[in-house]
Amino acid sequence: MFQNQNIKYLLLIVITYTIVFFTSFFIRKILNAIIKRNTDELGAKETSYVFIKNSISFILYTIGTIYIVHNIPYLNSMSKTLFGAAGILAAVIGFASQKAFSNIVSGLFILIFKPFRVGDIIEISGNKKGTVEEITLRHTIIKDFEFRRVIIPNSIISDETIVNSSITDEKIRKHIEFNISYGSDVNLAKGIIRSHIRNHPLFIDNRTAEEINKKEDQVAIRMVKWGDYYVTLKAYVWTRNFDDSFNLTCDVLESIKKDFEANGVEIPFPRTTVDVVNKEPKK
Repeated sequence: MFQNQNIKYLLLIVITYTIVFFTSFFIRKILNAIIKRNTDELGAKETSYVFIKNSISFILYTIGTIYIVHNIPYLNSMSKTLFGAAGILAAVIGFASQKAFSNIVSGLFILIFKPFRVGDIIEISGNKKGTVEEITLRHTIIKDFEFRRVIIPNSIISDETIVNSSITDEKIRKHIEFNISYGSDVNLAKGIIRSHIRNHPLFIDNRTAEEINKKEDQVAIRMVKWGDYYVTLKAYVWTRNFDDSFNLTCDVLESIKKDFEANGVEIPFPRTTVDVVNKEPKK
């Protein structure tokens, strides 16, 4: 009789966890298919689907465990005994799980208030920058621009100052600086810079109708600094997103350098002048 009960309880555990496993597997598959098929239409909702997908296993296994404990008398009585002696045990468990609950609550706050979403390009302290790939109950995964995954607990990322390049508008105004020598023709340098940027396929004209009527330049260039041996020109360049701004910057730095050299615009570098004074001895 005792052995039959053990087999019954063992079957209960196996069947329960099997049902939980396959239920979790199929729900995650369905949510993955929805996300992949409707990525453009989902927009901000994609974050909610990804969060639910990553949370579903935890929720189902928790429900399954509670069901097993409730239906096996030995485990049920043991759990009541443990909770009945709650004083020290509750304090220990509470202290041990404090961080875990903090991460879960922070994850829910991220989902509700949406400081960032799956697919956003964000930057946090320590020069951690990349695309948000997943938001789970415990952590957020960021894919950086070297295709490494940076895994940050939700409680930590919630306390950080976040620069979000995608939250409302993906357009980027990139600031590109060029140092030229004091003896170089500033207007010539501005013309070369403006020409290369304006003709680049990733550049976008972000002027308002009023600015166009006033015939303001598509690429604003300002002299922003007098250095020890150079002056700095800063170009304000609009692109559709962060990736375009990076690629445009790399392209124009290379092409403008060649054009500067061809037209006599000097890109200076530090020089040290040594004066040797030869004093004749007094007669």
